[in-house]
Amino acid sequence: MTNHWTHIPIMAVQIADLLLQKPDGVYVDGTLGLGGHSAYFLTRLSSGARIFGFDKDATALQMARERVADKRLLTFHTSYTMAHQILQEKGIAGADGVLLDLGVSSYQLDDPSRGFSILHNGPLDMRFDEEASLTAAEIVNKWPLDKLVQILRDYGEEHQAEKIALAILRARKERALCTTQDLKQVVEEVLPRHGKTHPATQTFQALRIACNRELETVQEGLQTLEHLVLPGGRVAVLTFHSLEDRLVKNCFKNLVQGGGWRLVNKHALKPDYSEVRQNRRARSAKLRVIERNV
Repeated sequence: MTNHWTHIPIMAVQIADLLLQKPDGVYVDGTLGLGGHSAYFLTRLSSGARIFGFDKDATALQMARERVADKRLLTFHTSYTMAHQILQEKGIAGADGVLLDLGVSSYQLDDPSRGFSILHNGPLDMRFDEEASLTAAEIVNKWPLDKLVQILRDYGEEHQAEKIALAILRARKERALCTTQDLKQVVEEVLPRHGKTHPATQTFQALRIACNRELETVQEGLQTLEHLVLPGGRVAVLTFHSLEDRLVKNCFKNLVQGGGWRLVNKHALKPDYSEVRQNRRARSAKLRVIERNV
């Protein structure tokens, strides 16, 4: 198993300080990735603690198991939306803490064969779960203009959505767009580059979100919290773009208004300057934490 990726868990200390209220508790790492957060949490938990780790990426799960190598971590190849059901099947009433790190794993971004990154040429894939059927290539080559415009606008917050979607349709009439380089070139031809951000960045984000049903999954996962979290338990959510953060903010607001929950931090927390300097991928992170009271 290839296991050479550098993985720095974002805001690990702050999250542990806020989330780990019971040293011998049951915790859910809803998006295990390469296991960085769980590995750090286990250094601060007792021998009686357990972490249930979920991820749709089978390769990431295998690497996490190898990296963490701790019997207190139990891993499951499925979405965190299934956490409540799986804990129930194990005879566990609920979790004392839940972490949802909604960022894309460093290994997924850095592996060209996964097709997530503008920086590396690879197949236009973008699936978290490699067993899933829908790829970014299928969206780009088969979806109609109106659906392409919609996802670029809604998921990429792309102001030039129609211009890019029309360019994709023109290009795919000539030949299929099969690689990240193919798509990148199409966007570059219609959008001039300004500053450090590549003009296709928001297009890639939109396709990734659509391909993996990311926002629907976040919504479904947030709706399970009332069943998943025990009284006194906390939920920490790390987001990396405004669409997710807005969902989390609104969900937490509704939970508080419904009674039985309180915000641990009123406003989103951000990584400190030294962490962002060490890890540029932390710069857009926002952390929100909520606690169940009853």
